Amino acid sequence: MSERPGAPVIVVMGVSGSGKSTVGARLAAALDVEYAEGDDFHPAANIAKMAAGTPLDDADRAPWLDAVAAWLAQHADQGGVVSCSALKRIYRERLRAAAPDTYFLHLAAPKDELARRMTGRSGHFMPSSLLDSQLAALEPLAADEHGRTADATLAPDDLVTATMAALART
Repeated sequence: MSERPGAPVIVVMGVSGSGKSTVGARLAAALDVEYAEGDDFHPAANIAKMAAGTPLDDADRAPWLDAVAAWLAQHADQGGVVSCSALKRIYRERLRAAAPDTYFLHLAAPKDELARRMTGRSGHFMPSSLLDSQLAALEPLAADEHGRTADATLAPDDLVTATMAALART
């Protein structure tokens, strides 16, 4: 991976099961920039809380969002892709405060598809019982926010291709 001056910083956002990690890693590879898994920025207490089936609140998310924001700021010049649920606009504004040109790719899918994906995966701390709380907290990407919403039921490579085309138009 090379440093790419002028490459975008991108947050692949959405609820659990939307494909953030898969699409994020592939998008970073296509852009030849670094990828970071947003879950890796969570404090241990957050992981334990979610694993126990308790939703995070805004106070729980604050240090995590600050860590993701710091990563975005560090990559603002050379580009990078990070997965991060970024469920609420205030969370996205917090991330944009650190890296104002951040582009958000919101992966959206029907609840039954998200539940199917979450139930079918192994080794992840997030139980499918938290899906409803995430959907309740979700504020979809607004028209005035820098980014786009994509159909997460599409193949990951198709999502990457469409996102690359959208980035070329910005």
